[in-house]
Amino acid sequence: MTALGVFFFEGSKKTVAITLNGDEKVVKTHAGTVEELLDELDVAAHSKDYLHPKAHNKVTENLKVVWKQAKQVTIVKDNEGKTIWTTAGSVAELLNEQKIVLNEHDKITPRPQTAIDSKMTIGIHTAFRLNLVDGGEKKSVWSTSTTVADFLTQQGIELSELDRVEPTLTETIKENGSVNVIRVEKVTDVVEEPIDFAVITKKDDRLPKGKEKIISQGKQGLVSKQYEVVLENGKEVSRKLINQQTIADTKDRVVAVGTKETEVQVSRGTETGAEYYVTATAYTAYCNGCSGRTATGFNLRANPNAKVIAVDPSVIPLGTKVYVEGYGYAVAGDTGGAIKGYKIDLFMSSKSDAYRWGRKKVKIKILK
Repeated sequence: MTALGVFFFEGSKKTVAITLNGDEKVVKTHAGTVEELLDELDVAAHSKDYLHPKAHNKVTENLKVVWKQAKQVTIVKDNEGKTIWTTAGSVAELLNEQKIVLNEHDKITPRPQTAIDSKMTIGIHTAFRLNLVDGGEKKSVWSTSTTVADFLTQQGIELSELDRVEPTLTETIKENGSVNVIRVEKVTDVVEEPIDFAVITKKDDRLPKGKEKIISQGKQGLVSKQYEVVLENGKEVSRKLINQQTIADTKDRVVAVGTKETEVQVSRGTETGAEYYVTATAYTAYCNGCSGRTATGFNLRANPNAKVIAVDPSVIPLGTKVYVEGYGYAVAGDTGGAIKGYKIDLFMSSKSDAYRWGRKKVKIKILK
């Protein structure tokens, strides 16, 4: 009878297919509910676990039971964290479960295919757009970095010793911000520059007064200058002289200036053909107190090549055409406070020409 009882007892068990954390097996049980079945299998079910059907459901023949143990996971997204329970098998399944959608530029650790472990921390950094200017070239990029230094590392940008970055490396960057990498370099530039020669005048009583004769031609010198040049993004921002060396010395120009008085004078007055000696100086349209217009209204600044002389109108009437030795054909078109009697002032296009002329005695001829 005992054997028969055992037979009937075993025969009254129900066949159940159960999957425990993915491990499938078939068991026979007298358990009345799913909860009793789990107790029988020594499975400690938690309220956060996945269980189907529910714990209070009755066990029937060929029942299928699925149990997945929930795990505690912390999700930290852009420095904001939350802790959840999940039965997801991988990080990717968890993201889908939590309806978290990432784009291709977002950064997540560990990788999506990583299996979920209890107490796991998942870090998500949402990518945002930035403007990057590197060496003057601008482009829009994606970044998940928080500081400028992290961003440059992420972009694979290396800095030389002299390069600088705006903002600074330790500053935090935000969406739609801008990082400017200024490429700085120092180079050496060697240039050769001419040195002007001096003009030395010597009095010569054998030459007529005011007459000039070149005794020796001047020669320009040459100097080599070495500069330290600072370039930012290929453009020069500063230049410092660090060395110079004379390559060729200058040679002064020597000019003999006559001092011999002559009394060659055909006639005086303003009649046509009259010739006489006058003291001649020179001026420009930009001298102190000059307006650039002559006493007759002629614009010297607009006509830098004009041949005009300033005269004393009581000696040479305005409008008179003349020929000035060493200056050429000109017109008496201006006056001056210091131009009295037999003095004239020659208009020159540049200060250097005026300085070279200086003061000398020349012959003037009245033409018309």
